[in-house]
Order: sequence, then C-alpha cells, then structure tokens
Amino acid sequence: MGVVKAVDDATFETAIKSDEWVLVDFWAPWCGPCRALTPILEQIADETPVTIAKVNTDTDSMNAARLGVRGIPALFLFHNGSQVANQVGMVPKPVLMNWLNENMNA
Repeated sequence: MGVVKAVDDATFETAIKSDEWVLVDFWAPWCGPCRALTPILEQIADETPVTIAKVNTDTDSMNAARLGVRGIPALFLFHNGSQVANQVGMVPKPVLMNWLNENMNA
C-alpha cells in the first residue's frame, strides 16, 4: 500500500506533492521516542495508502523550521501538497490510526 522513504530539504516539496496522502515524520537518530515510533509508522505504511516521508532534522532542518517544529517526533499530514494536520510526540498506534482516519476522512 503505502511506502516509507527518506526525504531531505531538497526533495521535501516534491515528496509532499507527489502522493495523495503523505505523513511527514520529523525525527533525529538520538531521539528515543522517534526510534520507538519508526516501527509503528512502517506498519501504517503497510496497512494504509499513506506515504511516510522521514526527515532527519539533524541533517535537514529547513522545512522543520519553516513549519515551526519545536519538538520531535513531529508528524505532519499532507494531502496533495496542503497541510491537513500535525501533532507532536510519540503516540500508540491506535491513537495515531484514529488521528489519521479522522483527518483523512474529514
């Protein structure tokens, strides 16, 4: 169904506009909650038509700064290039799935 891919500052705009639904995960390698969220996002990519775009804020921070990211993990949901919703922090898979379903079906 969906896919997980690494995105950097140079490919960000293309990534959020290339698929119908894109969930951007701003993360960093040193962030424990970010590492805990990764397998959940991989499951969501397998189970839904959402593309997961992972942006490492240690190496690519321009878009995180532009979007006002102050804490990670930070998730931003885009639909055809427009931001639909965002949330910060680690959440269990059922909570994340509910958040996605509410925003994708709004």
